[in-house]
Amino acid sequence: MFPEYRDLISKLKSVDAHFARLFERHNELDQRIRNLEDGIESGDAVSIETLKKHKLKLKDELYLMLRKAAA
Repeated sequence: MFPEYRDLISKLKSVDAHFARLFERHNELDQRIRNLEDGIESGDAVSIETLKKHKLKLKDELYLMLRKAAA
């Protein structure tokens, strides 16, 4: 996610606890979605769609934080 901000992500994860929590939550959702889609966990299409929307919201928030920090 956001390879152009790789160094900034590392920095923010170490100095900004809120950013680190959001980043970790995004990764957790990503793994959960993959598990559901691969049949490792059980869930329906609505559950997957809800998780994807939440993940996208977090990604948008992370991106705004990155843009602000880069400015």
